[in-house]
Amino acid sequence: VNQVANLTLVSSACGMVSTAYASTKESHPYIRSVCDAAEKGLKSVTGATASCVQPVLTTLEPHVAAASEYASKGLDKLGEKLPLLQKPVEQIICDTKELVSSRVADAKDAVSS
Repeated sequence: VNQVANLTLVSSACGMVSTAYASTKESHPYIRSVCDAAEKGLKSVTGATASCVQPVLTTLEPHVAAASEYASKGLDKLGEKLPLLQKPVEQIICDTKELVSSRVADAKDAVSS
């Protein structure tokens, strides 16, 4: 999970969502009260679940470690094959706009000639 969260694409997308969430809460008092209530409920459920799940996690720890190692290797390979994962969302959007603009310009040139 940490490795996925540290991918540039994922971390920049999470940052954008977090900024939008905070801005929305700040701008709309009714939405803020709903979000605050949801956050409070989520914190209490998370706390209660953590204490119940801990004994199971302790038992499964060797299996979780093996799965984590396997997933980590897979993510490394995926990162090599998809360099897009190492770019921030803003860069991907900019590159996509440039590519589309270039293709549209090429199509216009082809039609006009």
